Amino acid sequence: MPTPKIVLFYAFAPLADPEAIRLWQRDLGEALKLRGRILISEHGINGTLGGDLPAVKKWLRGFREYPAFKDVDVKWSEGTGLDDDGYSVDFPKLSVKVRDEIVSFGAPGELAVDEHGVVGGGARLSPEQLHVLMAERGDEVVFFDGRNALEAEIGRFRDAIVPDVETTRDFVGLLDSGAYDDLKGKPVVTYCTGGIRCEVLSRLMVSRGFGEVYQLDGGIVRYGEAFGDDGLWEGSLYVFDKRGSIDFSDHAAVIGECTGCGASTKRTANCPDPSCRRQFVVCASCDTVRCAEHAAA
Repeated sequence: MPTPKIVLFYAFAPLADPEAIRLWQRDLGEALKLRGRILISEHGINGTLGGDLPAVKKWLRGFREYPAFKDVDVKWSEGTGLDDDGYSVDFPKLSVKVRDEIVSFGAPGELAVDEHGVVGGGARLSPEQLHVLMAERGDEVVFFDGRNALEAEIGRFRDAIVPDVETTRDFVGLLDSGAYDDLKGKPVVTYCTGGIRCEVLSRLMVSRGFGEVYQLDGGIVRYGEAFGDDGLWEGSLYVFDKRGSIDFSDHAAVIGECTGCGASTKRTANCPDPSCRRQFVVCASCDTVRCAEHAAA
């Protein structure tokens, strides 16, 4: 019986020939009938792939043979299914590209990496260490969401600060504006889906004078695996594939609110209007209503 799986992974490491890595990953993925997205730069690799379990395992064995990737933290989750040809239905195709950044903050010149990862980022906290910090510092600790605002609408850490950003590129200008300078004397815990965005964000914050910055190691995914919905996390985790979101237990809170009627929902949807490239938190019955409002605006 086919077993659809999805893996999420990234590694910050100096890569001398990103194009060679691209060709290798493209050819390997195509040979194994994998779909998903991989970005590669001189700073490392970032990707998510879906396919049948044996194929994904074979990909991972090959991936780890490359010295810079041998210790990559690969996060596993259940896929929705496979089509008749054995491809993941959660992704439309396999896309492997070389870019200036493997996560697009628009600040490649600010990033330095070595064999240990990003240089000068925030201190790493495991989920368990995060709880220790909370027990010791309590209300002093500030959770700072490193994702876009839409993602946070359906799930976030309790009392987290959620910057009003549509894309990761918006963070640099927001930090430079001084909007969060009042946090510079507080312990700030940055977090994101799998850890990659808060690696870079924590570095950007440190370089701008934030004195005590942490990053949640492994991101929300690892925290959810450790504590499910019985800790500091509330809601569903937004994911960038056909699934839309995932839950960590059967009692996950539904904290999203439909932009059309205000009902509780974790559903997100693309605006069907060709002129609109946005997504909304919207229940199924209000889908077209919300988009009509947007078009009218």
